[in-house]
Amino acid sequence: MQEMLGLMRKAITDYKMIEDGDRVLVGVSGGKDSVIMLVGLARLREFMGVDFSIVGVTLDSSVDGTEGDYSEIEKLSEQYNFEYYVKHTDIAEIVFNIRKESNPCSLCARMRRGALHDFAKEYNCNKVALGHHADDAMQTLIMNLFNEGRIGCFSPVTYLSRKDVTVIRPLIYASERKIKHAIAKNNLPVVKSKCPVDKITNREKTKEWLNELEKEMPGVKKRIYGALKNSHVSGW
Repeated sequence: MQEMLGLMRKAITDYKMIEDGDRVLVGVSGGKDSVIMLVGLARLREFMGVDFSIVGVTLDSSVDGTEGDYSEIEKLSEQYNFEYYVKHTDIAEIVFNIRKESNPCSLCARMRRGALHDFAKEYNCNKVALGHHADDAMQTLIMNLFNEGRIGCFSPVTYLSRKDVTVIRPLIYASERKIKHAIAKNNLPVVKSKCPVDKITNREKTKEWLNELEKEMPGVKKRIYGALKNSHVSGW
């Protein structure tokens, strides 16, 4: 966990993600990325020297018509002393049953982001923390290049003037491999996704392609990530 805390602290410091007095809404899907980010921020708050508050929010889409069990995340909120809320939404109903989207991930992501931004205002949070990590950044760069013919990625820090909130990504220096290791080593709870298209998305295909490319050309992912950061693409 110490390595993960170091990576998060460096990202927060390099990009001035969190300052004294901030109220940070953390989007908690229950997956490994959001859980490690949530616990990491709670741990960093103890010794980083920055006075900020944490509000965890889970958007439960009730994909199969039943509510998810986030009791283990609630235990974390008690252990680390932060606010935590589970919000039940009709996102899955809209995406899969009403709209019957052929590309459900795009609409779902937009709806979830919009809901998080609204909850940030409701709970007086000026920052929204999302769990995108280094591998997510590389995948996004490749998908934008191959699918849209443009060079771009999400930014480490993005100010949304319409909502007057700032989106931050404290895991941008952490690889998925290191996140998996930290979750397992610290025995942290993970809520399995019920999404019917989990693991069969375009992002998953891009992830698999990059992993295969890494086997053929060791170090290629590190070079792609370096190019993203060193070229200051999208504010990196």
